[in-house]
Amino acid sequence: MTSQNNGNKENNNPAAAARGSKLASDFTASIHYDSRLYREDITASIAHARMLGRQGIVESDDVEKIVGGLNSIATEIENGEFEWKSELEDIHMNVESRLYELIGEAAGRLHTARSRNDQVATDTRLWTQVACGRAFDAAVSLQSALVELAEKHIDTIVPGYTHMQRGQPVVLAHHLMAYFEMFDRDATRFAQTAESADVMPLGSGAMAGVPYPIDREWVADQLDFSEISRNSMDAVSDRDFIVEFLTAASLTMAHLSRLSEEMIIWSSDEFGFIKLSDEYTSGSSIMPQKRNPDFAELIRGKTGRVYGSLMGLLTTIKGLPLTYNRDLQEDKEGLFDASDTVITSLESAVGMISGMTVNGDRMRQAAENSFVLATDIADYLVAKGVPFREAYIAVSDLSKQCISNGIGFSELELSDFQKASSLFDEGVMKITLDSAVAARDVPGGTAPNRVREAIKEAKQLIADAGQ
Repeated sequence: MTSQNNGNKENNNPAAAARGSKLASDFTASIHYDSRLYREDITASIAHARMLGRQGIVESDDVEKIVGGLNSIATEIENGEFEWKSELEDIHMNVESRLYELIGEAAGRLHTARSRNDQVATDTRLWTQVACGRAFDAAVSLQSALVELAEKHIDTIVPGYTHMQRGQPVVLAHHLMAYFEMFDRDATRFAQTAESADVMPLGSGAMAGVPYPIDREWVADQLDFSEISRNSMDAVSDRDFIVEFLTAASLTMAHLSRLSEEMIIWSSDEFGFIKLSDEYTSGSSIMPQKRNPDFAELIRGKTGRVYGSLMGLLTTIKGLPLTYNRDLQEDKEGLFDASDTVITSLESAVGMISGMTVNGDRMRQAAENSFVLATDIADYLVAKGVPFREAYIAVSDLSKQCISNGIGFSELELSDFQKASSLFDEGVMKITLDSAVAARDVPGGTAPNRVREAIKEAKQLIADAGQ
C-alpha cells in the first residue's frame, strides 16, 4: 500500500512530470545529428516550393516569401547564428518553425503535398550521393599514392607471404598494386551506391502519394535526380541505398585494415621493411626510443565501428512492416559516422603511403635469407619432364636438409642438387630472385614488365575517374 501511494505521489509531482516530458523529448529528438542534412533539406524544400508555384497549388507571392525565408535560414546556419531547438525534434521542424518566425503564415504552405516521410528520404538520398562522391575521390587519391610509390619500386624485391610465411619473391610494386585493385573495387562500389541513391522519393507523401497535381519529374530535375521512385510505399521505407553505402564503407575499411596491418608489421624492428613518417606516428609516454604506428592502428580499430553501423541498420530493417516506422530514424547516425570514418581513414592512408620510407635492401635480404626460390627450383625439374608432384617432393627434401644444416639454397653446390635429382644441371645454379620474378611473365604476374603495364593501366583508370 505504501509503495502504491508513493507511486501516486510521484505521478502527481510536477517536477517528475517535467523530467518525464524532457526524457520523452530527448529520446525522440534527432536534431543533434540530422542537422547535418540542412543543406539538402533546404535545397529540396526550395525545389518543392517552386514546383507548388508552377503548378498553381501555392500563390507565387507565397512561394517567393518561402524561398527567401529558406535562403535566409541557410545563411543563418552557415554563419552559426541559427538556434537549434531539441524540443522541435528534427531538422524539418526546426527549419519550418524558423520559417514561420521569418515570413509568417506563408510558411504553412510549404508542407503542402509532402510528408516528413518522403522529405527525410529525399534529404538522406541527396546527402548520401555527396558522401559517395567524397568517398570515391578519397579512394582514388589513395590509389594514386599507391601507384606513385609502386612506380619507384618496380625492381625492389620483397618476400611474398602466404600464412605469414615467406612463399615466393615478388616485386614491391606488385604487392602495392594488389591494394590498388582492392581500392578500385571500393571506388566502384561507392559509384554504384551513388546510382542507387539517385532516385527521388519526394511526392510519395506519407505513404500513398498526394492528392495534388504535382510535377515530380520537374522537382527531380531541379535536384539532379536521374529518376523518380515508382512506388510510394517502398519510397518512404527504402533504406537499401544506406545499406549499400555501409557495405561499401565496410569493405573499404577491411582493405584499409589489411594495409594498416602490414604497415604495422613491416615497420617493426623485426621486419624493418619500411619507416613511417613522424607525422603519422607518435612517441611513447615513457619509452623515448619508440615511434608507434598510431594512425595505422586507429584505422584498424575503427573498422569495427563501421561494421557495427552496417549490422545495426540490417538489424533495424529486418522486421519492419510497410511503410515508414520510427525505427528508421536510426539510419542516419551510423551513416554519418561511417562516412566520416571511412573518408578520414582513406585520407590518413594516403598520408602514410606518401610519407613512408622503403628499406629495399632489408626486403631483398629477407628474401635471400629464406627458401622463396623453392617453387622455381621445382619448376626447373618440371621443365625437364618431371611431374610436378615428384619435383615438389624432391625440393621439399632438399629444403629440409638445408634447414637441418643451417644453410640456404645459395650455399649448395651442384652436387647437392643432384643428390635430390639427377636431372639437375648447371642451369639450376642460375636461378635467382631476379630470374624468379622475371619468369612470372604472365598477365597479372609479378614480372617487372607486367607490373609496368599494370601501372600504366592504373594511371589511365585514375585519369578516367577524374573526368
